[in-house]
Amino acid sequence: MNSLAAEVLRLLTVRGETLAVAESLTGGLVAAEITAAPGASKAFRGSVTAYATDLKRDVLGVDGTLLAARGAVDPQVAAQMAAGVRKTLGADWGLATTGVAGPEPQDGQPVGTVFVAVDGPFEEVSDELGGGKVVALRLNGDRAEIRMESVRSVLALLLEALAGEQTGNERAQDTEQNGGT
Repeated sequence: MNSLAAEVLRLLTVRGETLAVAESLTGGLVAAEITAAPGASKAFRGSVTAYATDLKRDVLGVDGTLLAARGAVDPQVAAQMAAGVRKTLGADWGLATTGVAGPEPQDGQPVGTVFVAVDGPFEEVSDELGGGKVVALRLNGDRAEIRMESVRSVLALLLEALAGEQTGNERAQDTEQNGGT
């Protein structure tokens, strides 16, 4: 999976942009995956592991009424976590993971329910979630498998957003910097 993190970091570095991560069910695994890649310090600002619901509210700025009404396992919570960590840590892009890794259901959600989110400088804001993108996942497997697939999925979501946002000029600069033609 490290190649996903390395590609994300490569694109962020080419663009001169930074990343921050808010994690719940992954408990720091996204940050660990990113920092395992050489050169991570060029683009990675840091992370907040907000495992407790009150930290999502108090540190990341997730709406307390939303948390009380729906719980922490919710697409809007994921979107607000990504936006909150982006703002709190002063990054261009924010990622978030929230969900149920098991073994028991949580907030009325079954094991394997996961929401991953990205918030960033999107050119077109067509989503009511404030410019962020959220993906709902229904994952199978044990706790470790659900957590690792959540890491892969949130990095893939960011990679998709970065690739979609790249202009032709940035692609040309990237090719030149990497010895391509």
